[in-house]
Amino acid sequence: MAAKSFDLIVIGAGPGGYVAAIRGAQLGMNVAIVEREHLGGICLNWGCIPTKALLRSSEVFHLMHRAKEFGLKADGIGYDLDAVVKRSRKVAGQLSGGIGHLMKKNKITVFMGAAKLAGKGKVSVTTDKGAEDLTGKNIVVATGARARELPGLEADGKLVWTYKHALQPAHMPKKLLVIGSGAIGIEFASFYNTLGADTTVVEVMDRVLPVEDAEISAFAKKAFEKQGMKIMQKAMVKQLDRAKDKVTAHIEVGGKVEKHEFDTVISAVGIVGNVEGLGLEELGVKIDRTHVVTDEYCRTGVDGVYAIGDIAGAPWLAHKASHEGVMVAEHMAGQKVHAIKPESIAGCTYCHPQVASVGYTEAKAKELGYDIKVGRFPFIGNGKAIALGEPEGMIKTVFDAKTGELLGAHMVGAEVTELIQGYVVGRQLETTEEDLMNTVFPHPTLSEMMHEAVLDAYGRVIHM
Repeated sequence: MAAKSFDLIVIGAGPGGYVAAIRGAQLGMNVAIVEREHLGGICLNWGCIPTKALLRSSEVFHLMHRAKEFGLKADGIGYDLDAVVKRSRKVAGQLSGGIGHLMKKNKITVFMGAAKLAGKGKVSVTTDKGAEDLTGKNIVVATGARARELPGLEADGKLVWTYKHALQPAHMPKKLLVIGSGAIGIEFASFYNTLGADTTVVEVMDRVLPVEDAEISAFAKKAFEKQGMKIMQKAMVKQLDRAKDKVTAHIEVGGKVEKHEFDTVISAVGIVGNVEGLGLEELGVKIDRTHVVTDEYCRTGVDGVYAIGDIAGAPWLAHKASHEGVMVAEHMAGQKVHAIKPESIAGCTYCHPQVASVGYTEAKAKELGYDIKVGRFPFIGNGKAIALGEPEGMIKTVFDAKTGELLGAHMVGAEVTELIQGYVVGRQLETTEEDLMNTVFPHPTLSEMMHEAVLDAYGRVIHM
């Protein structure tokens, strides 16, 4: 049977993959997409979306317990974990189904199966019905990543979980250990802690949320501890002893090993790229520590082969993958494109309180040799935050003292994952402190704190 020919073949239907396919189709290409599991990939099915649905349930549960503060009455507050999970899966299913609709709308041919690069411009797909041979002028590899598992700490789905198990829990943890305090770990810690689990977080680095600005990390840690979490920093889980219904964790901290018992462990120690079985290295694509090596335009070095999203390295964010999908499709079409700047991509963590940032931390800006001005503004000084009952938080800005360039912005508090985009746009437009100072922010809004944090950097803050 003759191979089916396409202008663009996308391997992987996560956010980067399906966006690349859609943009390619919009540009007049004949496009095929290959997915071995779920349209929408990890993000829609097992990551970004279902976790936010779970966290929304825990947020509402938390607010219900605060009803008296708002002059309301709520008695007999409880939760149905199965129903919480069911809602999360329904939300994920709805969006995954929507991707299928977008494929049809854009006349993209979908192959459900495992793909392998069979040579230059050739892809072999193994489906339930047999093998399909495809040829394409351009190929985009967007197969994403999976949870990293450390020797001795492997998940079993019963006592030790990855994020997938944590999204569909077999039971409600009573005493929970979370290994790793990056976005995934701290979000699950926040969810289960809010629902009543006695939660301990172990982080090998010197602070939680280690990629964030040190001041924001310290603020978040205090908030987590106030909520009852136990935080162990500069600590490492060396061993897990598993019994019928408990796990004994050997945790090294301060040069000594302590033993602690838990009924559930969530391992969130990073990710590894899904590079196996794709025929990448045979074709000449370079792989470094499970991630495909690319240039600033996501080209692999093999003509006509691109790699985007988590498989192409940090930052491991769905919105970065989506933007890369657009960029590579337009690059193939001969359009002028701009290389993505990782330092201008916002990071968002949906714990309670939320954390969001873009650009350089204060320490990184100093390390790079900038003479900086730093501004801060607390939530307690904002009328809307007080009215919402969310007075705990902070916004921090970092500017180049010589040019006024916004080098970085860092936030912790209610809804900061929505606020951060204002600073992202500012960086994209090369906005200076003068532009931000002269912008009129609406009142009463949380966004006013963004204005005040800029003013504070230049000694002009009003409400503090």
